[in-house]
Amino acid sequence: MKNKCFNIAWLIAILLSFTACNDFLDIQPVGKVMPKTGQEFRDLLTEAYSAIPSDRGMATFRSDELTLEGEQNQESLNSYLDIWCWNDVAPDQTTLSFGWQRYYYVNYIANSVIENKDNITEATQAERNQLAGEAYMLRAYMHFILVNLYAAPYTHCNPAASKGIPLKLNSDVREVLSRNTVAEVYASILSDINEAEKLLNVENWPEGETYRFNTLSANAFRARVYLYRGDWANAYDYATDVVNRHGELEDLTTSSTLPNHYQSVEAILSMERLFIASSLGVGYVNPELMSLYRSGDMRRSKFYRQISSSATEALKTGTNEFRCTFRSAEFYLTAAEAALELNDMDNARHYLTELMKKRYLAAIYPTYEAEVLAMTQDELREEIYNERFRELAFEGHRWFDLRRTTRQELTKTYKGETYVLQKDDSRYTLRIPSEAIAANPGLEEE
Repeated sequence: MKNKCFNIAWLIAILLSFTACNDFLDIQPVGKVMPKTGQEFRDLLTEAYSAIPSDRGMATFRSDELTLEGEQNQESLNSYLDIWCWNDVAPDQTTLSFGWQRYYYVNYIANSVIENKDNITEATQAERNQLAGEAYMLRAYMHFILVNLYAAPYTHCNPAASKGIPLKLNSDVREVLSRNTVAEVYASILSDINEAEKLLNVENWPEGETYRFNTLSANAFRARVYLYRGDWANAYDYATDVVNRHGELEDLTTSSTLPNHYQSVEAILSMERLFIASSLGVGYVNPELMSLYRSGDMRRSKFYRQISSSATEALKTGTNEFRCTFRSAEFYLTAAEAALELNDMDNARHYLTELMKKRYLAAIYPTYEAEVLAMTQDELREEIYNERFRELAFEGHRWFDLRRTTRQELTKTYKGETYVLQKDDSRYTLRIPSEAIAANPGLEEE
């Protein structure tokens, strides 16, 4: 009974902490009335979208994309320093927190929409279905980010036995939560995508609404889930489906639009703010990342700006223009990696070089294409990893790619102090927040 009371208090506290923004957030657990009309449920989902944490962007600080050497705003730096050097045991009180509670808040809204789908008034059946489909996708995506922050990576554990995160599949705030296994969480994510696919019916949203899930986002999401699971056959099938249906790429030799811009031809879903404004100016681009961009690679000049002899800043971050969850280049790289692991070297090379054509000067590209065609499987694997790093840097992928692949040793230096994340270090997985465990002891660490 004591645990149940703590659990109720924790979830209601989440709801109370967010009710100031919108009347529709005064939902039943805090004594108000649920929305009824299609517009009211749309407003509720809009609030859920706006509440999604920027944690994939914040995880950039844990990866090897940034260095903190140089002159930064000390107040902002203090918010990120402990994240950057993996100090999870005793971080400074000013350190920003990853958004454990907010994910469950978003899921509360998603569950409320799902449960009330058939009771929505003043809406067509297609509109009701679309709202519920988006809610299923939101719930799946929140669980996906949570399990990839707070649980061992699927590819480096026994998924059937390793503790994951609590699944929240209903709006009952009295339910006592415990941690599901990693395998259970992934199974639930895929089940929710399947349910969403039956309901989603909007292929393309108008400008200003492209943060909402559309029909193509189901297979885009599946491709990423299967990639993270190391299920190469399914990752390949879904990634190639996305490329076949939405294979447009920005040609950086001629286009001035960055590929992760919400108006880019590559955009599929522009939902997440990945690098918030307070992150700008805190760190500079790691010189080791810059060294991966070779002569003739247009990304070097278009993704970055050198501001001094020792400092380079990223240009593809920091504003709502660069909201990006899925874009087409990701799926060329997923198809290439999956094909490689399926021993299909021809298609691995094909999808990698199709992307490279749009990133390198025409006079230089044939040299690099010839190198790719001559690579062994191990060499090509490393090249695909490097190409993911070059292409998707500062878009919330690198930390998760490190987790699911090599879990390599990382070394960082700040003001003469060296910090090391060992290979396969336990800090590749975040600790569940102590306040969450205090409120629900069933979430205790393994």
